[in-house]
Amino acid sequence: MGSSLPVKPASAASGQSTNSSSTTTNSPQDRSWWARSWPLALLFALGATGATVTWFKPETHSLEYAVCSANRTIYTVDSDLPNVQCIVIHDTLILDTGDLEDVALRWRNRWWSGIPLAGTIQLPWPFNFFEPSLRVINIQPDSIVVPGLIDAHAHMLHYGFKMNLNLEDCTSVDEVLNHLKAYVISHPDILGDPTRWIEGMGWDQNKWPGAQYPHADDFDREPLLRGRRISVARIDAHASWVSNRVLQLMAPLPEDIEGGLIIRDEHGKPTGIFVDNAMDLIPSQPFNEDRAMEYFTRASSDALAVGLTGVHDAFSVPEEIQFYKKLSETQELPLRLYLMGNVNSDDYWGNQIPRLIQHGFGGRLTVRSVKLFLDGALGSSGAALLEPYSDNPSTRGIMRVQPEALAKLIREFSTDGWQVNIHCIGDRANHVILDIYEDILANASFSVEELRPRIEHAQILTLDDIKRTGKLGVIPSVQPTHATSDMWYAEDRLGPKRILGAYAYRALLNASPTRILPLGSDFPVEGINPLLGFYAAVSRLSVKGGSPHGPGGWYPSERLTRAEALKGMTLDAAYASFSEDILGSLSIGKKADFVVLDRDIMTVPIEDILGTRVTATVIDGKVEYGNL
Repeated sequence: MGSSLPVKPASAASGQSTNSSSTTTNSPQDRSWWARSWPLALLFALGATGATVTWFKPETHSLEYAVCSANRTIYTVDSDLPNVQCIVIHDTLILDTGDLEDVALRWRNRWWSGIPLAGTIQLPWPFNFFEPSLRVINIQPDSIVVPGLIDAHAHMLHYGFKMNLNLEDCTSVDEVLNHLKAYVISHPDILGDPTRWIEGMGWDQNKWPGAQYPHADDFDREPLLRGRRISVARIDAHASWVSNRVLQLMAPLPEDIEGGLIIRDEHGKPTGIFVDNAMDLIPSQPFNEDRAMEYFTRASSDALAVGLTGVHDAFSVPEEIQFYKKLSETQELPLRLYLMGNVNSDDYWGNQIPRLIQHGFGGRLTVRSVKLFLDGALGSSGAALLEPYSDNPSTRGIMRVQPEALAKLIREFSTDGWQVNIHCIGDRANHVILDIYEDILANASFSVEELRPRIEHAQILTLDDIKRTGKLGVIPSVQPTHATSDMWYAEDRLGPKRILGAYAYRALLNASPTRILPLGSDFPVEGINPLLGFYAAVSRLSVKGGSPHGPGGWYPSERLTRAEALKGMTLDAAYASFSEDILGSLSIGKKADFVVLDRDIMTVPIEDILGTRVTATVIDGKVEYGNL
């Protein structure tokens, strides 16, 4: 894609003059004199330094190079130097940034600084041939470089699980049945054994005619599926749809379950839909390392291909954490993982998961946070609201845990030094968690800077609570594609008043005194490509360019600027994981994590953003995807 050039030709090519002393010693007159006297000069140089011939050609580090853009389209997300022509990589770190001529000169001076009498000797031609030259890689004129993209909220193994049987594109129950039938036929081991489980993810009744939940009886309409053990999760993973055979295995069911819902028909019979905590009743396959490796390999491969260098995994149970820990101790993980541990218990469980900081080969695994849940999701009507749903006044959603029990857990985790990240969708859930954080942070022994508490989603808040989020210093971790996925039905559920505090990314950012707003995707709930989130944040449009408010975007006053969106998925995401000193910007001394894109997402027309392709994904200075 680019070219490797020695320092001096590259400097000249950039339109900038080379060092004057270098020009003098390489003049034709000097070459003529040295051509006649080079044996004497060689002896003099060796005698003056007491060195051997190898002095002229010392070893240079194998992973040391510069990446340059003639158009200065290297976006550093460093406020002191937002755009540069070049970044210089040494081993795993960014060694230097700036114009090519400047970084090349500084690189040459650093090399000479380790040579005896370097300050008194300037090698003339032809002896400067022995000087090493900085390898320079020039990106294509239309391309750009950005810091490594970090997804601040996602689910790695769930992504691999979903890709195994993805029901996202199904627009009716019949399409789901057709997908399941094709899956069974294509898997002879399942086809020949009706006791094997069929598991998938991605259906969304809001896309179907009538927008009603499906029924267990629907599976029995397809002879090949009748009597099989089927459990498929809704797109948001907050509801599951199971077959009648699974209902038989689950019997007897409790009448009610705290923090969850068993959907029943008019006769009180379960329909096969289980929401939030009720999903825990569904039998599940035990954790399997081989299957986890299959899912992780798929997820990490797809993540690197779209420019992700790090992922905050927002739900990692102990078995999964041990899987990652073991893997990181035997090989370098393909990307950085920041895990949020989870154990399904109202009692303190911090001692059940390891605390790991930059663990394993390459230091790419960190476990220092926990994930707790307060409510469900808007799509399954489980988001906890202060007032009844506008389209279903019989419910205000689901509180999955009592506030008192949650407050006790948060205090215990905070005391033990864990970062606490709480799932909150509805305005009631967000109000409760802000009350809890406000009470905890009022204690002088707790520092918001040290704890960095996060609200995962922060999706629907009252306008007063948006301000309170900033006042308390709580970090709202949001997913812009949720706005553009939900915009078609969100206002029906919330009404014209509550919607003003929903998906309010501009308001949340403006309320933050530090202007921190980490962005994620929640994949596999949404697509894994971070540019989907970038596009949604700056346009408030669907991928087809539409919205309920037309081509200007859905509540366009809540759009972010492109610079804010890029910062949200780089430096802000790094801050939310205590890693802003080493990640998130292309600054000297930080990790050499960066992405080369084939077009300038900061300037191209909005409609061209999603056509962008990743040319290279680089972590620790090494290309993990594509080519430099």
